[in-house]
Amino acid sequence: MGLSMFKTFARFGLTAILLGSALAAPVSAAEIKIGEINSYSALPAFTEPYRKGWQLAVEEINADGGINGDELVVISKDDGGKPGDAVTAANELVAREGVVLLTGGFFSNVGLALADYAKQRRVFFLAGEPLTDAMVWSQGNEYTFRLRPSNYMQASMLAEEAAKLDATKWATIAPNYEYGQSAVAVFKERLQELKPDVEFVAEQWPPLGKIDAGSVSQAIDAAEPEAILNVTFGPDLVQLVREGTTRGLFQDRDVVSFLTGEPEYLDPLGAEAPEGWIVTGYPWYDIDTPEHQAFVDAYQAKFDDYPRLGSLVGYIELKMIGEILKKAESTDAEDLIAAAKDLEMDTPFGPITLRGIDHQATLGAYVGTTAVRDGKGVMVDFTYKDGADYLPSDERVQELRPQ
Repeated sequence: MGLSMFKTFARFGLTAILLGSALAAPVSAAEIKIGEINSYSALPAFTEPYRKGWQLAVEEINADGGINGDELVVISKDDGGKPGDAVTAANELVAREGVVLLTGGFFSNVGLALADYAKQRRVFFLAGEPLTDAMVWSQGNEYTFRLRPSNYMQASMLAEEAAKLDATKWATIAPNYEYGQSAVAVFKERLQELKPDVEFVAEQWPPLGKIDAGSVSQAIDAAEPEAILNVTFGPDLVQLVREGTTRGLFQDRDVVSFLTGEPEYLDPLGAEAPEGWIVTGYPWYDIDTPEHQAFVDAYQAKFDDYPRLGSLVGYIELKMIGEILKKAESTDAEDLIAAAKDLEMDTPFGPITLRGIDHQATLGAYVGTTAVRDGKGVMVDFTYKDGADYLPSDERVQELRPQ
């Protein structure tokens, strides 16, 4: 064989080997990248369990074949609890990282900033935690959806219980920003609809994270209310409970409180937890449905820890995104919107719907009373309230939501 012929055969042989190797190599699944933004450094008590929840969901989704065969990848950023930083993070995720949608949010003012960004940039956004009603009603837009039960929904649940009390003179304590203002306004409205003789005799609006609990307690006590609505949470709640208890603020008074039954906020109080408050929360330790127990078992197996409400929100949030992407079979924002509207899915709390009319999910909440058990605050005598039962009519929604 001549040298030239040998070289020809060698080239053909090498080509065949390379071609064979290419055909034998496994085809890598494509990645679908989504952007997640939350206030990790500003409120770790909620957001760290939340992160674990969505990590568990992503792991389960990918183990089950991903998104129609593609791997789901989450790129996460911290907004520090600041609307401006959240928008900057969103822009980096969309422009630099090429994410196909956004999710997350904790504080209501941050959530509204992200919702406006989604509208301006035409990017799909699923808000997990922000509770202000403006998110889906007065400032609602085609690109924004919300998972958690809103202020209106939780206020309606609490007002239903508050109306059963003998108290007619009420005072309110709430952080002075969008969430607190919205929660107080809708609770007043809902309670007075159910019990017209109710009057509100005092209000306190401490700045978020900077409550002067002594002054707040003194001012509320001076008004001599028969009942108190509390909307504080996190470190503010701890200070209010301790100072208010020391000053006798809660003695012989009914207290109704948003969020206080959530482990994130109840656990830090330990044996100092208030008793007999009517609250929304998450009594994970006593919910015995198979769907919820499966979630708890998976969470504990992965993290060797018990879930908080943030864990559940993060888990359902990413599971919902997975269902939307699978249904859409596309990452185009308009296709995602169409897939999200009236989406039905199962959760550890049971089946829910992501309503097409206002982009609000029907996820519910547990309502019960606080107690101390084994030196720790817990919820007792609780009932799950289906979110679908605490939303206004379609006609009312059309009045509330811009066309």
